[in-house]
Amino acid sequence: MAAETATRRRIEARLDDLVADNRFTIAVVFPVVGALLLLASAEALVGPPLRYNPALILLGTIVMRLPLVAGLAPVLDRRASLGLAVLVAYAFGIELIGVTTGWPYGTFEYTIALGPMLAGVPLGLPVFFLPLVLNSYLLCLLVLGDAARRRTIRLVAVIATVLLVDLVLDPGAVAIGFWSYGEGVYYGVPVSNYLGWVLSATVTVFVLDITFDRTALYARLDECGFMLDDLVSFVVLWGGINAYFGNWVPVGLALVLAGGLLKTDRFDFAVGSVSDSRF
Repeated sequence: MAAETATRRRIEARLDDLVADNRFTIAVVFPVVGALLLLASAEALVGPPLRYNPALILLGTIVMRLPLVAGLAPVLDRRASLGLAVLVAYAFGIELIGVTTGWPYGTFEYTIALGPMLAGVPLGLPVFFLPLVLNSYLLCLLVLGDAARRRTIRLVAVIATVLLVDLVLDPGAVAIGFWSYGEGVYYGVPVSNYLGWVLSATVTVFVLDITFDRTALYARLDECGFMLDDLVSFVVLWGGINAYFGNWVPVGLALVLAGGLLKTDRFDFAVGSVSDSRF
């Protein structure tokens, strides 16, 4: 058992070093290149194999998720891992129901393949779904501090943050051609989609509250400077895509999200201070 623990700690340390030594590349360069490639695909400026290449989309997304993966790894005990497994099952289940029935997100369909698909649902769905809710949860813990220790405040804040994230994501995803809705009042997105995200955010908060050791989570947030870098990638990628298509409300909301990230005082690397990756 001691040997297994030591091996795990070495792997976690190496992953930390990998992310810390490449923060700017992961959090800024990758989403910029990804946005340019997706826009080139949408405008038919590139053809196969680059145009909407599902392997590239999935690979790029996984790379941008590395800070979250590395950040959470040390606090993933059996109970927390079970919680993530529950959320993975929930994500597949609710997405399958959504594609089949239109509930709770509204009638929609994937218009390009985001990797291998099963019954109309991407097998890589956890890579796309879980970080949205996990990052929102972590951002609220970090920004709200002691206030986030109260479940009511935590729940309301996470729901609001998840909605903010999706108010940025969905218009960009519709514009770029990832998926489409039957009808929508907000850049082609129906109100029911956001009601569905209220449900998903609520489920996430209760599952994470039950299965994660929040004391350990707070401690990891304090010591891990890059834990929310995935949200930086999100702002760069989807803020840029929305700006290209003139979706100015989502761009403004992306800036609001960026303001929340700047309040954590962890992202001066994004404006050129890359010499110390562990500040």
